[in-house]
Amino acid sequence: MRKVTTAAILIAFLHPAKAADVPSTRELSELSLEALADMEVTSVSRRAERLSDAPASIFVITAEQIRRSGAASLPEALRLAPNLQVAQVSASAYNIRARGINNNSANKLLVLIDGRSVYSPLFSGVFWDVQDLILEDVERIEVVSGPGGTLWGVNAVNGVINVTTRSARATQGGLLVAGGGNRESTAAARYGAAAGTGHYRVYGKYFDRDSTSTASGDAADDAAHLAQTGFRADWQDSRDELAIHGNVYSGTIGQPRPGSISISGVNLALAPIPVSGANLAARWARKLEGGSEVVLHAYLDRTERTVPPTFAEKLDILDAQIQHLLRWSGYSLTWGAEYRLGRDRVVNGQAFAFLPASLDQRWGSLFAQGEAAVRDDLRVTVGARFERNDYTGTEFLPALRAAWKMTDDDLLWAAASRTVRAPSRLDRDAFVPATPPFLLAGGPDVRSEIAKVYELGYRGSMPNASYSVTLFCAEYDRLHTQEIAPSRTFLFFSGGMEASTCGVEMWGSWQPRAGWRLSAGYTAQHEDFRLKPESNDAAAPGTAGRDPARTWLARSSHNLAHSVELDVAARGVAALSNPTVPRYWTVDLRVGWKPTSSLELAIAARNLADGGHGEFTSVETRTEIGWSVYVSLNWQFDAR
Repeated sequence: MRKVTTAAILIAFLHPAKAADVPSTRELSELSLEALADMEVTSVSRRAERLSDAPASIFVITAEQIRRSGAASLPEALRLAPNLQVAQVSASAYNIRARGINNNSANKLLVLIDGRSVYSPLFSGVFWDVQDLILEDVERIEVVSGPGGTLWGVNAVNGVINVTTRSARATQGGLLVAGGGNRESTAAARYGAAAGTGHYRVYGKYFDRDSTSTASGDAADDAAHLAQTGFRADWQDSRDELAIHGNVYSGTIGQPRPGSISISGVNLALAPIPVSGANLAARWARKLEGGSEVVLHAYLDRTERTVPPTFAEKLDILDAQIQHLLRWSGYSLTWGAEYRLGRDRVVNGQAFAFLPASLDQRWGSLFAQGEAAVRDDLRVTVGARFERNDYTGTEFLPALRAAWKMTDDDLLWAAASRTVRAPSRLDRDAFVPATPPFLLAGGPDVRSEIAKVYELGYRGSMPNASYSVTLFCAEYDRLHTQEIAPSRTFLFFSGGMEASTCGVEMWGSWQPRAGWRLSAGYTAQHEDFRLKPESNDAAAPGTAGRDPARTWLARSSHNLAHSVELDVAARGVAALSNPTVPRYWTVDLRVGWKPTSSLELAIAARNLADGGHGEFTSVETRTEIGWSVYVSLNWQFDAR
């Protein structure tokens, strides 16, 4: 019988397109490497700690780095993180992952925007085409490679991306942003002011992306446009902080070629995908005696996506969390609980279906992580999380970390963790065609994928330089496979594969003189996939071919005379074999000019080193990424 591949389903139906005031951007540009090492991060321990003390493989993308990269979207900004692999599929679709074990949905990476998870329970991935922000309002992006399940829950298997925006107090006055080039155009406006004892901002943004082309020169039909508006309000006194924020968006995302596909004898003509959504979130934090703290966080999130002619989905998520941080001499304990309710309503087409079409899901969890100072220079952290989902019941996610502060500038750390990826609706409820007899009959027995991860890392600094190196090895079990039923009349999903990975992540920065900074990063990994005796999916081990064995990047940021900035970046990615994607390297260039402290003009040119290259999926359908030019204007003003 002819197999209906998981990749075909994913591509055809899910991917529509190939507290205190933060410093200003000007102040960030003047921070030394030593000062950047003292920046506070929260993703490793769910509490504020110095980056130089965090026992994890964490890279922080600062607001200044985003500005100087010339990035016009969040996925482009994530290319700054050396511990991520960012592959562009089409005009708006990306495959973003850490540490491999990749499939088409990159389903082992948890993404948070101001504490709101944008990880979809429909297919265990992120719809990057609708994750849009005014990048000037981003304070930092913390990218943690490695497991984060103990504190963040199932699905934080290979990493966590935590996007934090600036407080309303730090974005007072007005901002106008406009940009355009041969690939896309963008316009945004934001205004912030005081309101009684608090502050607020409101904003609007619009982008329009042109259709890309394939290697053969055919139009990919993946043009996209999206409009968004939102707000944020903050109040703060000596003990309490309250933040409320939300946004709404609407747009259309083109489905890339082929213009039609055939599954189970049904010819499907593809059409642009309407998308829309809205969310509202609130976070309250109270400082307690001795540095302790309690935090309440809750949000509502509605997303809608219609993928003609296959399915349409309306998803509502309600999430509520409580966290309590206790501190006493030499010890700290972070514990909390989270409850999440999902209401998923799908309208199925003829060729493909999620069955049942309507499903309510619940997730509940308890977590705790304690840290003890064994000596003045040695800390040990022990944590565990119990999380229940409707598909597999209660999952156990423990972690153990140790950190040795060898000197004030050198940290050696080690970690051992167990984490899981829980099944999504795509794993359990996918059927082809929509009515019997089925060629693909879901995965009724799919269990959680398991990862046991071991890490050893070193982070250090010296005058005008900083660096980080992490070695990791992991053992995976119950990885996704597609099995032929004993009757040989249909397929079903299972977890019949295991894998081993080992690799290294390293990066560093050097500031040879004031106004000039050099940075570089490199990753390498080896993957070994093995079928379990009960599996007959001979194609599954080819998953290894979807991950590059090596990636590298290098950047130079130089302040020239007369308020002119010059930024040059080069990056390279090793070849993929499933499907075949040749290795490539390319160069990006940005020149910026600040005639005044509030006005900036910039021109960014991308992909200058080759005549065009693909980054993911098969050559017949993937976008051929060629050179592009983007000119932008940024004007900040006081509207009082």
